[in-house]
Amino acid sequence: MSSSGPTPPPSSRAASRVRRILSPFQTFFANEASSGLLLIFAALIAFVWANTPWGDSYFALKSLPIAIEIGPWRLEHALYWWINDALMAVFFLLVGLEIKRELLVGELSNPRTARLAVIAAVGGMLVPAALYAVFNYGTPNISGWGVPMATDIAFAIGVLALLGNRVPLSLKVLLTALAIVDDLGAVLVIAAFYTASLNMGALLLGGVVLLAAFALNALRVRHLGLYALLGVALWLCFLASGVHPTIAGVLLAFAVPIAREVTPPHDALVEAAQNGTSEEVTARLAHLERNLEELQSPLHRLEHGLHPWTAFLILPLFALFNAGVSVAGSAVNNITLGVAVGLLVGKPLGVLLTSWLAVRSGLASLPEGSSWLGMLGIGLLAGIGFTMALFVAGLAFPSDAQLSAAKLGVLSASVVAALLAVVVLRRASPAASAT
Repeated sequence: MSSSGPTPPPSSRAASRVRRILSPFQTFFANEASSGLLLIFAALIAFVWANTPWGDSYFALKSLPIAIEIGPWRLEHALYWWINDALMAVFFLLVGLEIKRELLVGELSNPRTARLAVIAAVGGMLVPAALYAVFNYGTPNISGWGVPMATDIAFAIGVLALLGNRVPLSLKVLLTALAIVDDLGAVLVIAAFYTASLNMGALLLGGVVLLAAFALNALRVRHLGLYALLGVALWLCFLASGVHPTIAGVLLAFAVPIAREVTPPHDALVEAAQNGTSEEVTARLAHLERNLEELQSPLHRLEHGLHPWTAFLILPLFALFNAGVSVAGSAVNNITLGVAVGLLVGKPLGVLLTSWLAVRSGLASLPEGSSWLGMLGIGLLAGIGFTMALFVAGLAFPSDAQLSAAKLGVLSASVVAALLAVVVLRRASPAASAT
């Protein structure tokens, strides 16, 4: 049977392959987009399941006890806890790796991009927290002020991917950088404000373990297995200390070595691949891939290795066991309103206002090919809280009623923000669809 179209020549396939190898942002964006779409699907399953006649089985599964026992040592918690406190530590490790990479060799290493991303992210955290406080000031519910501060990078990029080339690459890069700064802010908020009473002995032991990890870095130890062992020890220390154990993942990430990035000449490699014979192209590509593998630092290897596990297993499991809110048992109250208004109004308002001030003052400039309407769309995408917002809600609210109200606000605001962002960004770049 003949194929439906002509097979591209080897040189064309090789050029495309070289571009993929040399475009880490494109790979990152594709992974996050796929993860975001899967998150949406998992959240829908959870919400529908929790509101069917079989909803009791959903909540029973969340509470299923699971234990790890080694000799006299035993750790037992519900399935829900293992996902939120253990598996999510791996997600936070990946977040830390992404933050470190972006600061050293990524978009946040570019001063102008970094300035706009940091300023917009700060505005997008402070304004939602303030709006939440307006609804809940003077009540015990004020503890949830951190919930609407967070942006879900995977969910936001998943929605952005639906628009294809309607959105310029510069805005995609800005959203990624903004969300990574936002993640750093959320981590600092969790560590500083959502920590229980401290066990100083366990915390000091954790500090020793972390220093050991940095010592390995200083000694140029590149074996990831050693960092993994120290990571498990650090997680156990933080678990005993009262600091949320997922913070161990972020701190360990900053100890993982990153080699100085060496960038092969992109255009020359693509041109060589296009003009060479099939055999020459294959040989060049094999040589290039070997060189790039050797150039990869432990940080890059770990980041690439963790991405599929977090994108297609850990985050979907988190969504499945955190997005299930029974509408019958939930009531709209000031928590719901504070979270929803914070995400849906506070996020775009904070991002847009602080970005405008930064541009007018000369501290930053709008991304190339973008407009203020496009920046509004990015602000709306930042209002998709989901993963981080649900995570912070679980730390902020001790009662099921409070937590359900917060989840309802997060889910409703995230859906509306996503729909509005699509509408705004389609209007912001109508000409991009024709390219």
